[in-house]
Order: sequence, then C-alpha cells, then structure tokens
Amino acid sequence: MNLQVTQEVISGQEHWTQKNGIKLFLYEKPAASADKLGTVLFVHGSSMASQPTFDLQVPGRPNSSAMDYFAGLGFDTWCCDMEGYGRSDKKRDINCDIANGADDIAAVTEYIMQTRGVKKFLVYGISSGALRAAMFAQRHPGRVARLALDAFVWTGEGSPTLEERRKKLPQFLKMKRRPIDRAFVRGIFERDHPGCAESKVIEAFADSILALDDSVPTGTYVDMCLKLPVVDPVKITVPTLIMRGEHDGIAGLDDLIAFFGRLPNFDKQFAVMPGISHASFQQINYLTAYHILHAFFSQPEPVYRG
Repeated sequence: MNLQVTQEVISGQEHWTQKNGIKLFLYEKPAASADKLGTVLFVHGSSMASQPTFDLQVPGRPNSSAMDYFAGLGFDTWCCDMEGYGRSDKKRDINCDIANGADDIAAVTEYIMQTRGVKKFLVYGISSGALRAAMFAQRHPGRVARLALDAFVWTGEGSPTLEERRKKLPQFLKMKRRPIDRAFVRGIFERDHPGCAESKVIEAFADSILALDDSVPTGTYVDMCLKLPVVDPVKITVPTLIMRGEHDGIAGLDDLIAFFGRLPNFDKQFAVMPGISHASFQQINYLTAYHILHAFFSQPEPVYRG
C-alpha cells in the first residue's frame, strides 16, 4: 500500500506542564487533516531529548520527522522531554530513572487530556523510552489505546550492548549525569552494525542532540544494567506491539519472545525490522519502522473476541 503523506514540515506548538514543581517540556504537531485517527505520544530514550529523536529534519530525506509523517497521515502527535533532558528541568540532584520517566508520562498525558480532551493515547517508546512507556501502561492502562515498544529489553539476557555497558556500572553509580558528545552519538550507530544509517543523518542527529544537552541522566543506564526486569508483561493488559531491529544489540531476541509470550492481551504483534540496528527512526530503512507502527496504530478494533 502506497501511503500519500505530506513531506512538508508541519507547524508545531510548544507546551509546558509540571510534575510536583518540576517543569516538563511538550511539543505538539497536529493532524494535517480534519479526520483525526488518534493521538500519538512519542517517548524518547536514554541519551537524547524528544525533538532530535522524533522531529529530526534532514534535507533530502523525505519524511525524516516521524511527527511530520504521522501528522500527515492524520494523527495528532506529541513528544516530551523527560526530566533531566532537553528543555525540561534539570535542577534536581537525581539520576532520573525509568520509574521517574513513567511519572513524567503520567503528568504529560494528564496535561494533554485536560487541554485537548484526549481519552486514550497511542504510545510509542524506544529503548529506555520503551521501558518508561511500558511502566506507564502497567500503571495507567486506561490511558493507553495501543502500546508500541521499540528496541525494548525485558531481563537483559542476550544483550551484548548491556553486557558491555555493565563494565562501566561502577562509574554510572557514582554520578547523576554522564557526558555525551559527537563521538558518543556516532557510537550508537557503530556498535551493532555499521552502515545501517547514513552519515548525513547521524551528523544531523548529533547536531540536534548536542544543541540541547552535553550530558544526560544516568538513571536509565543504571536500571538497565542492574535492576532488570522493571516491568511485568502479565500486568501490561493493553494491545502491544514489539518492534525489534534485526541488528539491535540492546534487544535480545529470545528475551523479547519470552516477554511477548507472557502478554495477556492477544491483540499483540511482534515485528522484526530488516536492516535496522538500534535507533530505528534514524536508519536507512526508517520507512519500514514507520509502516509497521502505522499499521498497528490504525488497526481496527476486533469485532469478535470469542
């Protein structure tokens, strides 16, 4: 199926809300058509804020912005910076772990529900953002229409990236924030399978990330190295999609299959994305990720359940 999607940059609007006195940044790009298909909330990962991940503009790369793409299809789209990232507050001396991020999503969805009348969200999270989104869905199933978990990890078993990262765990435990630079961003694309992303996209991604942050919280790294599992699949009762890049070093395939098998809602899907490593929206095959996500988010509700 050929989807006719606008390649124009859709105008966005900045928003702010609070979580117990902590200021959180939100960004909205509304549906390009009057026939709205739902409200998508994008949740970012451990090492970058939301707009670099979901609204990345790269000349010569059509539909580079996931927010523009899904807004062009008819979805209202939102992203938000977790506490400690981007334009959200960084004033507390905490490491901003996964549970704290789930609290952020709760505050953000409450704001959107109050200001836009949204009742349920189509939630997409990537990497530690997928863990935040899963924990949020576990806590607030009534707010989630559909949940997509990309580059997700459950127990950490079979993850070479986490195995390597654990070597630095003593260092992460001693600090609340860790420095990031251009070499670090490039390393995201070099560690699993070099060549899955174009150099111009990697550099544009790095430019966008480093314009907002030169350090990020350590909490998600500590959780993923030391405290997994942090969510229980049996308690995630909403329709769920697991997305796994073919070459992703975070998401162990057997680990994800075991998680998937325990999800109690049989409205669930498992998709392996060929030629993709960890950051799926920045890959050469990014349109594959978009297509899989759109199909899940636009799937009709089952009429018969038996």
